[in-house]
Amino acid sequence: MSLPKHAQYKDAGVTWLGTVPKHWDIRRVGYYFSERREKVSDKDFAPLSVTKNGVVPQLETAAKTDDGDNRKLVRIGDFVINGRSDRKGSSGTSEADGSVSLINTVLTPTSEMSGRFAHHLFRSVPFQEEYYRFGKGIVADLWSTNYSEMRNITLAVPEFSEQVAIAAFLDRETAKIDALIAEQEKLLALLAEKRQATISHAVTRGLDPNAPTKDSGIAWLGDVPTHWTVTRLKFIATVQTGIAKGKDVAGKATITVPYLRVANVQDGRLDLEQVATIDIEPEQLDRYRLQLGDVLMNEGGDFDKLGRGALWTGAIEGCIHQNHVFAVRPHGVSPQWLNQITGSIYAQFYFMGRSKQSTNLASISSTNVMELPVLLPPVAEQATILQFVSHESAKIEVLSESVQQAIGLLKERRSALISTAVTGKIDVRGLAETQAA
Repeated sequence: MSLPKHAQYKDAGVTWLGTVPKHWDIRRVGYYFSERREKVSDKDFAPLSVTKNGVVPQLETAAKTDDGDNRKLVRIGDFVINGRSDRKGSSGTSEADGSVSLINTVLTPTSEMSGRFAHHLFRSVPFQEEYYRFGKGIVADLWSTNYSEMRNITLAVPEFSEQVAIAAFLDRETAKIDALIAEQEKLLALLAEKRQATISHAVTRGLDPNAPTKDSGIAWLGDVPTHWTVTRLKFIATVQTGIAKGKDVAGKATITVPYLRVANVQDGRLDLEQVATIDIEPEQLDRYRLQLGDVLMNEGGDFDKLGRGALWTGAIEGCIHQNHVFAVRPHGVSPQWLNQITGSIYAQFYFMGRSKQSTNLASISSTNVMELPVLLPPVAEQATILQFVSHESAKIEVLSESVQQAIGLLKERRSALISTAVTGKIDVRGLAETQAA
């Protein structure tokens, strides 16, 4: 879609804006907003979460603190922004009265500022970059911007009616893009389900639909091929627990080694782009070192992370693992087969049933992991099933990558559209119905 530009532009005097429409006003944030600093209790004003999707009722996954009587008041129409750089993009206009933690900045717009225009402007990538440029701190994830700095950021703002037109245009167009993204994400989830179902059926029923079956002896597993055996993980593997972080090694001789965390262990793959290090005593290396063929499993975390795992192929020399990642070391079965078993739907069902659970979190002990029922076809049949699973998974992966690329392009389009509209690079006044913000 080709969008029109304004007839005349002027230099805004700041790099992040560049040139802006000639009729737009150049003023600082402090002209259009005042900071709301009133302290309240979450007993009187419901707690809100400031997320990348905007300001919403407090999420169940939100970190619980003891600041209940020491929070900031938020009124309908206020704009709330999280000042921490590791929360970049977490902001939005509140549609409800409530309270937020003190790390957030609460802004009340003047009558010259449309709330919806501010919502899009402050959440745009160019403004976010300028916002954090005005901040200060020690390191990137402890970098924050206070209102005393934010109020001096230069804005280019049109008259109120044009603000409303821009907001209406962006509300409509981003809703269309969001709908397309949601469709693609639904497709991505369906592909993941198909992959999981394909694997689970293959490792619990085999590839021959006509093979005779027998009762597995496990109610929730049902029948399995007659010639397969059922054993427990503890008879064909050992579980190596990992090292706990935080041990005091002051004054002791130590070595620095790579350290695998839950974040590195994804579903069926390892993410080794960012691998942390830890200082340990030299004699601990052999105790916690990962070995080729270890099947890695997450001990806990969010429900979708429980039991999630991948095969260790020795990508990093001398790497150890944290206590929240189990290294299952097979000795009576191939690592590849065991990896498919632990990643199957039936294994996930078992892990959830044996886990300790709290709100959105779960964890399982190594003792319970060792009791996992493991299905064992003859070795030759295992190889055939693994080849089939690999082939089918590869086809699904190609489709998934294509969908992920489409999602990425849609998100880039959405971001670019917002940025160009709120900085006046396009003229949308004739493309949106003006309505009260």
